[in-house]
Amino acid sequence: MIDILGYTCIVIGIAFWFWGTWPLIGDRSVLFKLHSLSVADTLGSMSIILGLLLKLPSEWPLLILALISLAIWNTVLGYVLAYCSSSGGDRER
Repeated sequence: MIDILGYTCIVIGIAFWFWGTWPLIGDRSVLFKLHSLSVADTLGSMSIILGLLLKLPSEWPLLILALISLAIWNTVLGYVLAYCSSSGGDRER
């Protein structure tokens, strides 16, 4: 049962990856595309790591560290991208 749940999480993660990649070919703004890609990529990667955690419980310290660092990295990257894309009038020079 745990194997099926682990494989399900991995498949859901891969589906999130493809779902986040699909808007890249649309006509929306670059920031919308980047946001949807980063959110779907984060959720997909976390789901895959969770699936691996279910399949390889002996590696839990490394996988928990990967989950935490993934969440922190993508949050900080989102703030950096938002800051870089903001208009010139609302940030210090």
